[in-house]
Amino acid sequence: MATPTPSDARLMLRHTLATLAYRGGKALRDVPPAAASFKAGPTTRTPAEILAHIGDLLDWALTQARGEEAWHNSSPQAWEQDVARFFNGLATLDAYLASDMPLAASAERLFQGAIADALTHVGQIALLRRLAGAPVRGENYARARIAIGCVGREQAAPVREFD
Repeated sequence: MATPTPSDARLMLRHTLATLAYRGGKALRDVPPAAASFKAGPTTRTPAEILAHIGDLLDWALTQARGEEAWHNSSPQAWEQDVARFFNGLATLDAYLASDMPLAASAERLFQGAIADALTHVGQIALLRRLAGAPVRGENYARARIAIGCVGREQAAPVREFD
């Protein structure tokens, strides 16, 4: 098996960010206020707290990529502010990966840490929405129109959602 080139690894990271934008956009869209503050149990985070954490993860990944690793815990802001922070974080990280600037952390490290964690947390938000009575429609994500560099709020319409 051939070792991927650095450009292959960066492209895969960028595709992963586009996937995160697509899936995240779906989970974060049209969230009723009661669902954003839903608490499944006494020790669980709310979707709003999870979304703030995802913003922290994207900021952290960028600092790692730049070689100036720093972590910050943010408190949740208004839902729409943290949604904007999510997409801004994706765009900033994607732009860095698209540049010729060096990666101070390996693509594997960036993926296995912050990016994989963010994917997990988007799934948690989707699950908590369902528990709060505001479910996200399931979808065949293998058919979704996900494109490298498409990391903004505007995403392609679903190709095949489930009833």
